[in-house]
Amino acid sequence: MFESFNGLVGGFAVALAPDNLLIAVVGVFLGMLIGILPGLGAANGVALLIPLTFSLKPSSAIILLAAIYYASMYSGGITSILFNIPGEPFSVATTFDGHPMAVQGRGGEALIATFSGSLFAGVVGVLLLTFLLPPLADFALRFGPPEYFAVMCLAFACLAALGRASVLKTIAAALIGFILATVGLDTVSGKPRLTYDTIELLRGFGFLVAVIGLFGVGEIFRSAEESLVMKYIPARVRWRDIPATMGGLAKHWVVYIRSTLLGFFLGMIPGAGATTASVMSYSVAKRFSKHPEKFGTGVVEGVISCETADNAAGTGALLPMITLGIPTSATVAVMLGGLLIWGLQPGPMLVQEHPDFVWGLIASMYTGNLIAVIIAILGVPVFAAIMRIPYTLLMPVIMCLCVIGAYAANNALLDVVFMFLFGVLGYAFQKLDYPLAPLIFALILGDMTESALRQSLIMSHGSLAIFFTRPIAATFMLIAALFFAMPVLQPLIQRWQAAG
Repeated sequence: MFESFNGLVGGFAVALAPDNLLIAVVGVFLGMLIGILPGLGAANGVALLIPLTFSLKPSSAIILLAAIYYASMYSGGITSILFNIPGEPFSVATTFDGHPMAVQGRGGEALIATFSGSLFAGVVGVLLLTFLLPPLADFALRFGPPEYFAVMCLAFACLAALGRASVLKTIAAALIGFILATVGLDTVSGKPRLTYDTIELLRGFGFLVAVIGLFGVGEIFRSAEESLVMKYIPARVRWRDIPATMGGLAKHWVVYIRSTLLGFFLGMIPGAGATTASVMSYSVAKRFSKHPEKFGTGVVEGVISCETADNAAGTGALLPMITLGIPTSATVAVMLGGLLIWGLQPGPMLVQEHPDFVWGLIASMYTGNLIAVIIAILGVPVFAAIMRIPYTLLMPVIMCLCVIGAYAANNALLDVVFMFLFGVLGYAFQKLDYPLAPLIFALILGDMTESALRQSLIMSHGSLAIFFTRPIAATFMLIAALFFAMPVLQPLIQRWQAAG
């Protein structure tokens, strides 16, 4: 611990240098812009801006990329809350309660909850990264395909057990998502599946195209059916109201702590990441809430749990990259490529050989989180004012952003067509009261879940016992089984309690 403290002091000397501080501010601005724009995403944003780092020192370059990385997580929930359009996979769960809060005129409260949760998770996550790096890296190294599959099972079990819709509708939606996820190249054999000899389908259905269509275009179709009128949502936040709002959020301190620890743990597991962390944290918050039936109607704990967990997961994802050279998300993989371009080899020797680089990065995350939350919270009144614009004027702008976002994903016009088809599917799901979340998460995690399952069965020569003979995998599978059984056990427990 003393060695970590000394390293951190040296890191602050690097991070607080005037040029690096300016670079961090620029990175935060760029990251927030990337997070707000649907369709761009942190991975694409970091990849596009890597050429800007070639003229910088490695320590300055990683400070810029890291600032873009976590600032995009701060702002990723803005479009989810205001327009019901997630800009990133991990922002999907934020729409469940964030957008209803905005519709009720509580958009400012939702945004402040988002930013405060991100700040708390960022600071605590960096503290964990600073002092628990060696033992946590060793634990993450124990995860193989069976453990990854068990984590995925637990994520879907949470959806089935704690979702608002019926279990059958939840399972049906997830199955549709899994079917859509199989389109394209088989991740294990490399053979095309369900492409019908169409080259364009080889890459499958991208998350951004699907989520923009299901949420953004689907919401526009629904609003058009309800006869749009020139009205606005009453959302007014003054700067002097911000301290009082943040003070009111302090009573949810248990949610902050629980979601941060869960998110950080899942973030350092390859294959889990911020998306799994956000949905599991939301499910856990609902499970332990005194009023779980209110989740999905505009509950601030729902927003806190998602945004805190995904930010902590983003910080936790840096741990295996630094110590093991293992990227656990697309954005971290891009950052890892940057390290190799700069001539740095991630791994156990990186801290010893380049301490200024590693500790400068960690120290910059303390200062960068503070810069990001100041910029974000000062912008809350501006963001909330957007909701006061009549929706009939916003709708064409939102539709243009959706088309641009879908096209920018792969520079393909066919993706715009797919976006509209997903919009029709999202509209139908809303009319039939089917949940969109299981479909989205199955589409996102389908490839990883299938690959983990097939790799596990190859390891065990076809035996399912591998999921129950490995302690970590068995623990996750047992918890998942309990969640799956909850819809059946809960009525029995309630009858037993009523009879007693």
